[in-house]
Amino acid sequence: MKKRRMRTGGLLLLAAAVLTAGAALWRAGKAAPAAAYAPEQVRWIVDAGHGGEDGGAVSPSGVVESGINLEIARRVDGILGFYGEPALMLRTEDVSLHDPEAVSLREKKASDLHNRAETVSEYPEATLVSIHQNIFQQSRYHGTQVFYAPTGGSQELAQAIQSAVQTSLQPDNTRESKPIPETVYLMNHVPNRAVLVECGFLSNPEEERALQDPAYQTQLAAAVAAGCLNHAGE
Repeated sequence: MKKRRMRTGGLLLLAAAVLTAGAALWRAGKAAPAAAYAPEQVRWIVDAGHGGEDGGAVSPSGVVESGINLEIARRVDGILGFYGEPALMLRTEDVSLHDPEAVSLREKKASDLHNRAETVSEYPEATLVSIHQNIFQQSRYHGTQVFYAPTGGSQELAQAIQSAVQTSLQPDNTRESKPIPETVYLMNHVPNRAVLVECGFLSNPEEERALQDPAYQTQLAAAVAAGCLNHAGE
């Protein structure tokens, strides 16, 4: 536990320094395409949920999930890269990953998820970290919660990330990691160790503001990366 707290704190200090220096670690569009990596080279796959016409959850004030997902995912990717952990981002722009033949929004969503699952499955030894935002009818709910796929090692990784977020950033967060519902397509159609991080609730005004803050996005990404690196080093 002591080692885990030290690694998490170190990552947060690193993230703060990078933010002050200009955030060079997570510049958009710089991630290499999947074809640039051999399967054995990729240790992490970072998925910014939704994108393009599918913006995901929308807050009462109109804030769209997909853009926040991308900002946090870029930061996770940058911090993992700084620590020498090769990562592949499924999207680096606000786009959907659907096939050109998909026409309706429903077809595009289905094609997008199928393509993400297909790409992830090409790197079976890599770990998928999918970034999302939560929403609920009542505004009082808040806090990060990590869900895990029904694959080996996923539950332990989810617990490590949940613990890192709580220890370093959200000491009042009493949520526990949980198995992913069967209705979440991507997480149930890949052979990889995989987790989905619901970073916060867009339906909570205070958390909505925090999730749009670049400094908080960096802190959250550092905590997620710390959970990943701590677990990988055990």
